[in-house]
Amino acid sequence: MLMSEFVKPYNNDPFVGNLSTPVTTSTATKLYLGNLPIYRKGLSPLLRGLEIGMAHGYFLIGPFYILGPLRNSPNALLVGLLSAFGLIVILTVGLTIYGLASFQDNGVGENLESPKGWRNFTSGFSIGALGGVSVAYVLLDNINFFA
Repeated sequence: MLMSEFVKPYNNDPFVGNLSTPVTTSTATKLYLGNLPIYRKGLSPLLRGLEIGMAHGYFLIGPFYILGPLRNSPNALLVGLLSAFGLIVILTVGLTIYGLASFQDNGVGENLESPKGWRNFTSGFSIGALGGVSVAYVLLDNINFFA
């Protein structure tokens, strides 16, 4: 089988900058992407941000705790927590700047592509990420209790 049988222009339009491959056009990929909180139907921007923030906050503490410069010190977990908090603040500022630059009085209502919807999304992200990091910190700090 030739590769040209599997990879072809998207919708047979050669001017579209996307390739149709078995991975990108499969039903499983479409179902997976459709169930991510950013694309799921019926969620408010606040709940989208909360769910995305919790997932990202939960795994942010690990790289700072395991790979950080103080990884062998007794305070490595606390430093990882504070570093993750700092990164969440930076990400929240970045989301805020993106929202201010992209959604200037366009979009009506509270959808994600309106100024109010993006503010709600950013608020949900920051609260969820701070909560996710806090839960991960408590679990890692008390791992001996659970083992």
